[in-house]
Amino acid sequence: MEKILATLIQEFRGQLPSAEESVKRDFKFPDVPDLIRVAIGIRRCGKTYLMYQKIRELIEVGVPLDQILFLNFEDDRLLPMDQKTLGKLLDTFYQLYPENHDRQCYLFLDEIQNVEGWQRVVRRFYDSKKVQIFLTGSSAKLLSKEIATSLRGRSISSEIWPYDFGEYCIAHGISYPSPPHGKKNLDLFYKHYCRFLSVGGFPAVQHLHDNERRTVLQSYVEAVVFRDIVERYKISNIQVIKYLIKTLIKNVATPFSVSKFYHDLKSQGVKVGKDTIYQYLEYLEDAFLAFRVPIFSESLRKSQLNPKKIYIADNGLVTSGRLGISLKLGNLFENQVYLDLRRKGKQVYYYKTQEGFEIDFVVKDQEGHFEMQQIVWDISDERTLEREERALKSAEKELGIKGKLITPQEKILEFLND
Repeated sequence: MEKILATLIQEFRGQLPSAEESVKRDFKFPDVPDLIRVAIGIRRCGKTYLMYQKIRELIEVGVPLDQILFLNFEDDRLLPMDQKTLGKLLDTFYQLYPENHDRQCYLFLDEIQNVEGWQRVVRRFYDSKKVQIFLTGSSAKLLSKEIATSLRGRSISSEIWPYDFGEYCIAHGISYPSPPHGKKNLDLFYKHYCRFLSVGGFPAVQHLHDNERRTVLQSYVEAVVFRDIVERYKISNIQVIKYLIKTLIKNVATPFSVSKFYHDLKSQGVKVGKDTIYQYLEYLEDAFLAFRVPIFSESLRKSQLNPKKIYIADNGLVTSGRLGISLKLGNLFENQVYLDLRRKGKQVYYYKTQEGFEIDFVVKDQEGHFEMQQIVWDISDERTLEREERALKSAEKELGIKGKLITPQEKILEFLND
């Protein structure tokens, strides 16, 4: 155990400088050293890099490397690993550096969900050592509700997402022009924004050619399906899961009916119950792959019975799973606005007026304030603009909530002025 830990520590120290070349993420772990800090999100969204980013911050303020331990439980040399072996591994760290028993140490445990029974070991070290603990996990196996059960009152969780447009610009060396922002600059950033909506925000694919990027992104979906869903829940009907994902991607930013999907499968001779489909949707949401947005209503029954709108974790996953000819930039734009809202910790609903107009988002912030957002890709068509404004006015009258139109130009200005 001592030999393998020494090897892992040596490799980590050799890899740490290279992380400085990556894009600095617009995220910081909460400054609550008395709590275990947990980052959850879809695979490959940058959770490991965030740990490296935090470690470099510690080094910059003078924390010796001997007091820092980083372990990645995706490393096949550490698998399979159970609770007992994890405990021995962490104990070995203190044996290698016995002075750490009396010093503040920092444990970074990446993809911890791969260790059966990890919770008890983490709790033991949290309770018995002077230590700050940072955990990451692919969300299907390290959910907030599981954290709440196993580490009740001891942890704080944060959601991690792929790049937003600002981080995308940094990754591609796109400089923000100084204000005032004239039409030339806005047109240029409009072009960049359209490209961002196609490429998406996964860090590792930013500089790949289109075909390579699609292949890698499709492999991300496969990894989520098999490692975070099929293996965990012992699912045998893999084709139904894959077909469900394909259908959700095809219908991004539109309502999804379980009944219609059920009858679609039935017409193909596939036998599966509606309850199973609902369960699969929960698995996909737990894995941060697809999200369901309910209708805004005081009636719980109405909220449950109405179809939910579907959004996908990253537009790159959408474009990699569809033929370009079938893509609509308006749908990709709405999907990205949803992701930006989730990134800010806001609750999101959609709404239908009594006249049948659909409002894309009813948004509730952390202070309990509401606003409505109507997503419009192109307002150059007067009839489109009139229709969307009429829908907002109708909804404002019914709900008493102020609304606004969200256009690409407005989102671009938001980033430029941020």
